[in-house]
Amino acid sequence: MESVLGESVRKSRMPARLDLAQSLSGLALGLFMWAHLILVSSILLGKDAMLAVTRFMEASFLRPGEPHGYPIIVCAVAVSVSILFVVHAALGTRKFPATWKEHRTFRSHMSMMQHADTNLWYTQAATGFIMFFLGSVHLYAMMTQYDKIGPYESSDRIVTGWFWPLYLVLLFSVELHAAIGMYRLSVKWGVFDGKDPRQTRKRLKRAKNILTVFFLTLGLLSLAAYVKIGIEHRDRAGEPDAVSAVSR
Repeated sequence: MESVLGESVRKSRMPARLDLAQSLSGLALGLFMWAHLILVSSILLGKDAMLAVTRFMEASFLRPGEPHGYPIIVCAVAVSVSILFVVHAALGTRKFPATWKEHRTFRSHMSMMQHADTNLWYTQAATGFIMFFLGSVHLYAMMTQYDKIGPYESSDRIVTGWFWPLYLVLLFSVELHAAIGMYRLSVKWGVFDGKDPRQTRKRLKRAKNILTVFFLTLGLLSLAAYVKIGIEHRDRAGEPDAVSAVSR
C-alpha cells in the first residue's frame, strides 16, 4: 500500500505478472526452437536419419507396419506453438515504442548512450517483428502440410515451393532473438549471478555468442542440405517420401 495525498493506493501486481508470463513463454519458445533445429539438422546424417526422426515425432512406433504414424501430432504441436507465439508477441509489444516519434526518440537515446544491452534489446525487438510475420507463414505451412514432412517433401517445399528465402531470413532472426532472449532472461532474473554478477554477465555474453554461432552454422548447413536434395529431386517434386525412397 502507498499513500498519495492522504489516500491509500494499492500497487498493481499485473505488470510483474505480465513480465513473468513473457519470460516463461519466451523461455519455452527458445528451448523449443533450439530443439527443433537440432531435430531438423538430422538431415546432415542422411535422408534415412531425417525420415526416422520424422516418423518418431509422428509416433509411428504405435502403428508398426504402417508408413506413417499420426502426422496430426505435428499439426497439434504447430497449433500449440502458434498460440504461445502470439501470446509472447502480445506481451512483448507492451514495451515497444508505440509511435514513430517515440521510436525516433528511443533511437536517439540509444545512439547517445551506446549501451550494449540496450542495443541487444533493440536487435531482439527488430528480429521479433520479423519473426511475427515470417514465423506465422512457417507455422501455417506446418499446420496445413503436417503430413508432408520428410527429406524429399520438406526439400521440395524449400526449393520448388520457394520457401528457402523465407527460411534463410527466419533462421537468422530466430537464432539472434533466442540467444539474446536467453541472455537477457538470465540477467533479468539473476539465475547465474553468483558472487560476481559483473563477471557472470561477461560469461553469459560469451555463451550467447557461442550459441549464436553454433546454431546459425548448424541451421545454414541443414538448409544447404535440404536445398541440395530439393534441386536433385526437382523433376519428381511432390512425390511422397515413401515413393521417392523406392525410386532412389
